[in-house]
Amino acid sequence: MIKITLDGKEVSVKNGQTILEACTQNGIHIPTLCHDDKLKPLGLCRICMVEVQGHGLVTSCDTRVWPEMVIDTYNDKIRLFRKRILELLLSEHYGDCVAPCQIACPAGVDVQGYLALIRRGAYKEATELIKETLPLPAVIGRICPHSCEEACRRSLVDQPISICSLKRFAADHELSEERFVPAIKSKSGFKIAIIGSGPAGLSAAYYLIQMGHEVTIFEALPKPGGMLRYGIPDYRLPKNILDQEITAITEPGVIIKTNQALGKDFTINSLLKDGFHAIFVAIGAHQSQKMSIEGEDLEGVLLGTDFLRSVASGQPAELGKRVVVIGGGNTAVDAARTALRLDAEEVTILYRRSRAEMPAAEWEVEETEEEIIKIHFLAAPVRIMGKNGRVDGIECIKMVLGEPDTSGRRRPEPISGSEFVLSADSIIAAIGQRPDLSFLEKASDLGIERGNIMADPETLLTNIKGVFAGGDCVTGAATAVEAIAAGRKAAIAIGHYLGGEDLVAAKMPFNISKGKLNELMGVEEFVQIEHRPRRKMPNLRPNERRSNFQEIELGYTEDMARKEAERCLECGCKVNYDCTLRQLATDYEVSAPPVRRDIYYYPQDKSHPFIERDSNKCVACARCARICNEVQGVGAVGLAYRMATPPFGQPLQETACESCGQCVTTCPVGAIVFNKGMQPVCEVKTICPYCGCGCGIYLGIRGNTIVNVRGDIENPVNKGNLCVKGRFGHDFINHPDRLTSPLVKKKGEFVETTWEEALDLVAAKFSQHKGDKFAAISSARCTNEENYLVQKFARAVMGTNNIDHCARL
Repeated sequence: MIKITLDGKEVSVKNGQTILEACTQNGIHIPTLCHDDKLKPLGLCRICMVEVQGHGLVTSCDTRVWPEMVIDTYNDKIRLFRKRILELLLSEHYGDCVAPCQIACPAGVDVQGYLALIRRGAYKEATELIKETLPLPAVIGRICPHSCEEACRRSLVDQPISICSLKRFAADHELSEERFVPAIKSKSGFKIAIIGSGPAGLSAAYYLIQMGHEVTIFEALPKPGGMLRYGIPDYRLPKNILDQEITAITEPGVIIKTNQALGKDFTINSLLKDGFHAIFVAIGAHQSQKMSIEGEDLEGVLLGTDFLRSVASGQPAELGKRVVVIGGGNTAVDAARTALRLDAEEVTILYRRSRAEMPAAEWEVEETEEEIIKIHFLAAPVRIMGKNGRVDGIECIKMVLGEPDTSGRRRPEPISGSEFVLSADSIIAAIGQRPDLSFLEKASDLGIERGNIMADPETLLTNIKGVFAGGDCVTGAATAVEAIAAGRKAAIAIGHYLGGEDLVAAKMPFNISKGKLNELMGVEEFVQIEHRPRRKMPNLRPNERRSNFQEIELGYTEDMARKEAERCLECGCKVNYDCTLRQLATDYEVSAPPVRRDIYYYPQDKSHPFIERDSNKCVACARCARICNEVQGVGAVGLAYRMATPPFGQPLQETACESCGQCVTTCPVGAIVFNKGMQPVCEVKTICPYCGCGCGIYLGIRGNTIVNVRGDIENPVNKGNLCVKGRFGHDFINHPDRLTSPLVKKKGEFVETTWEEALDLVAAKFSQHKGDKFAAISSARCTNEENYLVQKFARAVMGTNNIDHCARL
């Protein structure tokens, strides 16, 4: 043993150790990209640089310690050096850390991940993954404007993937089966009040209850759901679907108190006095803006949100035969389509801009026109005309588009002398919404600016300690998915606040991208992809839906959903959650470099049954090549032109590759990945069942699905190494018909299965194989040697190949 000084502290280490080993032994982390404990250190990446007194910067992985050595493992000089190395490596790293669809989603849903699970038939697991960031997938799968699809790279090939419909498919499947119940931590002792049960409030409650907090929602209206219930018609969102998803939030313990209005039944101060430790204000934006024109107070003039709320409450207004709706957003379109279903004979939408500027979802505008609702573009109301105190018509003026305004859209300007009149029995104004803060102004000292509650954009904390606000009451009217994202952000912030942590904005992880859609148009890697048409959502025909509120979209079949999910290009890196390069770039605050268009693009190799290789991401750390040569002794991968590649650039499948997966597990950047890999929720330590060697493995689990396998480095038999069976031979466990529990579903209830019933199931499966008289069954409790003996006996003596283990069935 010798003494050295590490970061100003004298420690004892073994003579001959490397600096990296000495630091690890003393709990000091040194970053590295090229080092693997199975390999001799070479110091190729130079990320592990430390400063040795009198010798300057040295690589810690291959520099040995000596007596009285003084080492500084981190200072400004070291940080700058490491950052420059990372910038150099990233300058030629071509790929996407995160798929553009996930980036475009306000809730940050892992789209690529849940589509991969749908492809496998793991629908319950897909829904669980969605609910990690979005607790109302069946709702959002019906109403979301799906900005994710606008960013989908598949549109460079043919059409974007139907991401929103696939979310709905997975969620509907879960609602029809056993509902997912999230894990709830032990009780924290903290009470949180949420004001408003719309998407923001429900989202916050869902994540706060999982933290172990006691959550109570106060809702002013008779039923929970906010604008989801009172602002979206049934033909888009059936209320039984909304009720089921709300039940999934209340079942873990969330309490909802309805008919409780802020400023009337309680105040912010009264909640604090009642012992609530934190409050989240999520009252939405339910108040329609008025048009401020003559005749607005006549009978028959309705506000869009009030009209939709009255219909949802079962008290629709008398509209007459001719209805004119003012506005171009989703509320205006919903109001027009609702009026049509309430027996209006002639419905017209009046919008002051052109169709290109119309904020309503394009697909909903198309459905509106299919229902023979007129849309009068480039026209604005001037005054409402009345007869005997009731609406009789509306005078309008034609508009022309001028220069863009603050919204980025071209400003509509009136054309003098172009006035015209539309006959009308009712006018519905849907030109915008804002929060109703009339009660709030009297109930608290919350800051209000431009009609919205003031809150920190990152932490959502207001000017009152312990009071947070988010959703439409802060941002103004937005989408439901944006409100859900705000609710989750609030839950995280409240969790930090109650835990005594500083409320600072979380450091955004490093992200690199291949570029935007317009920058990738015509790029080689997309041009060569085979065209596969998008699966069209089955809908009711226009004549089947104009007179009722039946849901228009009928949903995908299982076959349609899986085939649509198979169209995904999987743009995001499959190991972005575990990428060393990305983590270092985040830690050292490296800015994403501009995408280089002058470098050669290397086609991805997906010919191997288990492994994908993307040389565009390679940073020449040589770990895969050295593992393959020095540890496995195969030589299927080498290093050429600063890039890991099989000899002569041939596909990996055509080499001596043994599919051991060693190259994948050692790659620090996602240049070599498992083709079905994704981030697991948990790991299960076990022994590989394929032979009697006793190799240790960790199964990466998501729900009931194995998403990856890694070797147990502490197991003395394999020390982390695995053969092809141990690494990739576990798909049988993911089979949807496998018996996974002693409980089976009978008549809607789960009952215990007897061994006789389990064996009957096994026998039924064997009976599907015609031609052989006999079948052999061995128990999962048997040893590997006993199972092997059964196999040999069945094949050699009984002459049958009908052999299986109960565990596989």
